[in-house]
Amino acid sequence: MRTLTSCMLAFVFFWTGLSQTIIHPCNKRMFESNVRNCRSAFNDSMETSGYRQGCAWPAVKRIYYDLKLCVDHWARASSCQSRGSLVDDLFGEVHQEYFVFCPQLRDPPLGTAAIFIAPLVIITLLMPLLCVKLVTWNT
Repeated sequence: MRTLTSCMLAFVFFWTGLSQTIIHPCNKRMFESNVRNCRSAFNDSMETSGYRQGCAWPAVKRIYYDLKLCVDHWARASSCQSRGSLVDDLFGEVHQEYFVFCPQLRDPPLGTAAIFIAPLVIITLLMPLLCVKLVTWNT
């Protein structure tokens, strides 16, 4: 009976995919050595972009996306994707080096925000009145 129970549990684990939730340790050496190649290719591409003259972002979106894909691939392959600090540290360095001249996102001026928000607030407040009018219209 015990053997049958063990076999059934093993079958359930494999069938539901629970057996794949084993967390492997992060292979930091593999991650760093392969990401070094990703970063090197990114650095070479950035040297030709003219990033020192101003914000290079619009011109280098594709290069940055390729770096992200490469880093994400090696983070998964080395089991380091859940260890956000390695990936976050790498992209922090990239942003400090190449995107320091890019402006930070800011909230729009109050007048602009009010133009977009006010109609939504008014519609939300008037909706119950419209519903009451529609419900009591034929009565």
